[in-house]
Amino acid sequence: MTGDGTAGPGRPEAGGGYAGVRAAVVGTGLIGGSVLLRLRDAGLDVTGWDPDPATREHARRQWVTAPETVEEAVAGRDVVFLCGPLPTLPATLPLVAAASPPGCVLTDVGSTKAEVAAAAARHGLLDRFVPGHPMAGAESAGLTAAAPTLLDGAAWVLCPAAGPATGAFRWLTGLLLEVFRARVVPMAAAAHDTAAALASHVPHLLAGALAGAVRRATLRDAVLALAAGSFRDGTRVAGTPAVRTANMLLGNRERVLRELAGVTAYLDELADALRSGDAERLTALHAEAGAARELLSGRAYATRVRDFPASGDHADEVAWLRELGAAGGHLGGCHVRADRVAYTAHVPDPPGPRQAAD
Repeated sequence: MTGDGTAGPGRPEAGGGYAGVRAAVVGTGLIGGSVLLRLRDAGLDVTGWDPDPATREHARRQWVTAPETVEEAVAGRDVVFLCGPLPTLPATLPLVAAASPPGCVLTDVGSTKAEVAAAAARHGLLDRFVPGHPMAGAESAGLTAAAPTLLDGAAWVLCPAAGPATGAFRWLTGLLLEVFRARVVPMAAAAHDTAAALASHVPHLLAGALAGAVRRATLRDAVLALAAGSFRDGTRVAGTPAVRTANMLLGNRERVLRELAGVTAYLDELADALRSGDAERLTALHAEAGAARELLSGRAYATRVRDFPASGDHADEVAWLRELGAAGGHLGGCHVRADRVAYTAHVPDPPGPRQAAD
């Protein structure tokens, strides 16, 4: 990868074919394993490494090269996905960077971004590390639960940085769009952590609270016998491995607590309306909540194309990318041609209040 964001020797430009890319996945649990299997199925030269010998052996049975050491796995690679447990990422990042070629793009799949982005800055890796987070998963864990289709079409957050790292962001965006058919959501690391707190992390707390309350209920078995879709949907992520959930929540603790306070305030409003028998207020609050729920599947998007100089400090480009993600948009294309880079963006239509004011 060259400093102006164009492709380096042996690496295709963003938006081009990626068949010749050499990739590695470090940490082959549910998400890492799913990344690994999709890269394999896409025909890429991919290696996988996991600290567990049995997991490495299982990878080999899946027709994936799984060396005995992480250094062997990342040597000579064009891109490395760091997919180990969240607390291990700040220490794994410099180790992988030292063992991989200088032009190798590094990214991760952790559910929080600020801490690992800070680690990249401390180790001088901002030119090649792009923090990432695919918004997909399952209650199960491990490579045996992984599937090459798990991340199909997922919203995949990438955190662009101005300067040399913008080139790595462009190239990785193209790879994710082509191989995973992802909806790439560009965001600042802090903005991602705030949004993920309410979109993903607080729901784990609420699911745990509901399932835990039932576990302690006097009529527990009767409740479970009556439980239908609303209970199953509301408690699905309570089945996620407890250590993984705890790591995620602790890694974003302050933001999770702040967003939880907003959820608690809304719940208090519902409870007050119920306590006072205020049917009109109770109906209005549920209607407000229902309107937000409908946007999950009923939102329309408008397509926009925006281009920027391929070289320079990229500050305007990165500012636009971050605003796109904060406004609920995502990328559907990234093409570097000569001295310009063009993005195809999909923006919520009609725009939300923040976009309308811009």
